[in-house]
Order: sequence, then C-alpha cells, then structure tokens
Amino acid sequence: MNLVAQGEDIDNLALKTLAKLVHASAIEQITPSAFRLLGADPATDIAPHCRAHDIDWAWVPPGRRLSDMGLFVTDMDSTLINIECIDEIADMQGLKREVAAITESAMRGEIDFRESLNRRVALLAGLPESALGRVYEERLQLNPGAEALMRGLRDAGVRTVLVSGGFTYFTERLQQRLAFDYAYANQLEVVDGRLTGKVTGPVVDGEAKAAHLCRIRDELSLAPQQVIAAGDGANDKLMLEAAGVGIAYHAKPVLREAADYRLDFVGLDGILALFAS
Repeated sequence: MNLVAQGEDIDNLALKTLAKLVHASAIEQITPSAFRLLGADPATDIAPHCRAHDIDWAWVPPGRRLSDMGLFVTDMDSTLINIECIDEIADMQGLKREVAAITESAMRGEIDFRESLNRRVALLAGLPESALGRVYEERLQLNPGAEALMRGLRDAGVRTVLVSGGFTYFTERLQQRLAFDYAYANQLEVVDGRLTGKVTGPVVDGEAKAAHLCRIRDELSLAPQQVIAAGDGANDKLMLEAAGVGIAYHAKPVLREAADYRLDFVGLDGILALFAS
C-alpha cells in the first residue's frame, strides 16, 4: 500500500521520519505539498506524528487513477466555500449568533437538519433579498484549492455535482462560476423583494443529498466505487457513505468517523493527490 502525505509546508525531516516509520521503499513527490510513500506498512505512530507536524495522511491503493472515477459530489457551505451562508445572511438581521448556534448544533448532528433549517430560515423573515447579493459579493470566498480541484476533475472527465443544504441563490452562481454539471439546494421564498422566512419545494437534507448522488450515479451507469463525495458536517454523512471514496474536509467529528479520508490541513486540491495521474 502507498501512504500519501500532504501539508501546506511539510518539513523535510518530518517527511523522512514518517517514511522511516512506515518502512517506505521510496518517496515520490506528487506536488510541492504532497508526497507518495511507496510500499508503506501500517504503524501505530503515524497519527500522532502527522498531527504534530500538520500532515494529512491517507492509505491509497497503488494504481487508482482519477480517470477511473466518474462522479464527484460536494457540499457547499464550509466545504467548497469558507462560510455558512445562512449565518452570514442572519448577520444582516443582527442575528448571526442565534442562527450560528443552531447551525453548529445541526453540523454536529445534535438536532435534525429539517428542524434546524426551518428554525433558522424563520429568523430571516422580512430581510431584503438584496442581502443575499451582499453575502455573495462581500463575504463568500472559495476554500483554498477549489478551482484547482475543479480543473483537475474536468481534465479527468469526472462529472461534478454541487449539493447543499443551503440555498439556490448561491449554488446557481457557483455552478456557473466553477462549471458544475449539476447543482441542488433549498429555495428561499421571496415575496415583494423580501424573504418570508420559509423555503419552497423539496428540502435538501442529508437523505436528499445521498439520493441525488445515487440517482446521478445510476444515470451515468457508474459503480459506487467510481464516486467521490466531500463534505464537512453531519448532513453529509449519508452522502459520503454512499460514495466509494468519502472525504471529510476540515470536518466535524461525526463526519470524520464516517469518512474514508480526512483533509484537515491542506486545501481541496489535496483530493487530487489521492489519485494517480
């Protein structure tokens, strides 16, 4: 088995020590921040060593190529982008603290997502729709490596899906900006230019995310092993479990335990390093 080690600035000594720990036969550089340790063996000291040196590590089967995959599905808030959109919208109402507390509880899996969504959206009633534009323009940023990840996926012929428990206002713009093949999210109800505090149409929760993944996978005649999914919270758990490769990106503990791989230190382009070119 090969061990992929990644970090924003991996210390050369720390990398060589890791290679020695796992009895690697060689160190192969993938990118300036990612390395493949060939022929590695399991060792009990890997996790504490990597944690101490801010290194993400992953066991990767030799020869698994990105071009062998067919579908990539990702969450939006705090995965593809740096914010929870609903928290920033609430800030326009002076209610960020109240809404963010509900968001965090839902992300940890402590309360049902539908309940949390309805409670949070209700607090937005009366807010001008223009506030959504302000959040998009002034506060939303792509997480590091997002654009490089999307380029790599497109070059490999992998279809892409943005699926979010957030809102279509943002997914539609990000779909166009990053050329996602599909995008799904919740629709905020707007009347006379103001939010009503309700969502319309089917709710996109954890079950819906997994259902979208499975439906598109089947439409493309792909095997589960050909699907990659990435997320950060409890609402992404079912989606990751339905994928052949589930990636927890800077994630809450409940999702880290369900994921095949964890990326805690590098950007989203670190996903590409988990596959041979």
